[in-house]
Amino acid sequence: MRPSHPPIDLSRPVSCWQGQDLLDGQAVGSLTVILRTRGCRWRSCKMCGYALEGAEATGQDLLNQMENALSRAAPARMVKIYTSGSFLDPVEVPPDARDRILEMAASWGAQHLVLESRPEFITSESVSGCVRILPTTLGIGLETASDLIRERIINKGFSFQDFAGASRVARDGGATVKAYLLMKPPHLSEEEALADTISSIRKAEPHSDLISLNLCNVQRGTPLERIWARGGFRPPWLWSAVQVLKGASGRAVPVICDPVGAGSSRGPHNCGKCDSDFASAIRRHALEQDGSVFDDLNCRCHEVWRAALRLEQRAFGSPLGMMIV
Repeated sequence: MRPSHPPIDLSRPVSCWQGQDLLDGQAVGSLTVILRTRGCRWRSCKMCGYALEGAEATGQDLLNQMENALSRAAPARMVKIYTSGSFLDPVEVPPDARDRILEMAASWGAQHLVLESRPEFITSESVSGCVRILPTTLGIGLETASDLIRERIINKGFSFQDFAGASRVARDGGATVKAYLLMKPPHLSEEEALADTISSIRKAEPHSDLISLNLCNVQRGTPLERIWARGGFRPPWLWSAVQVLKGASGRAVPVICDPVGAGSSRGPHNCGKCDSDFASAIRRHALEQDGSVFDDLNCRCHEVWRAALRLEQRAFGSPLGMMIV
């Protein structure tokens, strides 16, 4: 017999927590709420396991989840409302429930919203429905500026031009845009991942008001997990993330990063001894945007990382090149 699982409580969000985030150049209090919806309609990205969190939640279930989260939280200036898919997808979050959820956040005292959506759901109507309630930032999972990597490796299902078009619609409607970039998708060497991330920041910048660098981690039940289990993937080095963030300091568009899973074998890591210090510095940089927070970072594994950059492709060839062929 298969083990029985406890029923999912659709009156409670997947998770909620409070912290700090960057808003208008300042660190402000934030509340993050992850609603349990039916999940992403695309659900085909190689590294994403969020679809496994889905359940057949109704609009009323989502209202109950939001009420539950707000009732347990202290006042915060920013409220980030996420799902396992797209908040602006009318199938995932019915428009009447969406409006009521945002009104609840405004009544609670929020002054700024952060939502996420795939480009196809960002329309003038959906944007206006948000910004009429509160100033809104719309996050889009661009992942990379390379259509080749996004389509052949990540299987994202939209192009850079789709992202740029959605950004234009969002900005024309009065919203700001947060572009998510993925550092080190599967099949890229560390050196290729570095180059792709730096290039993607430059190309996404004209279409973004904020760039969030997501360091690839291995989620359960995903194609990436199978690759990782066979020894075919190592999450990015924290040294690589720091190099990118140091280079991005002072750009017109802030680049932030929350190194989820840092220090674990499934998450971004160095040697294990310095991971905590690196993760702390990266989180501090996200709020301060000051590259000097990295100045005191040092560890003997720096030479190992540099050697990995030099030798990885010599030993195994170019993983990206093999994908193209």
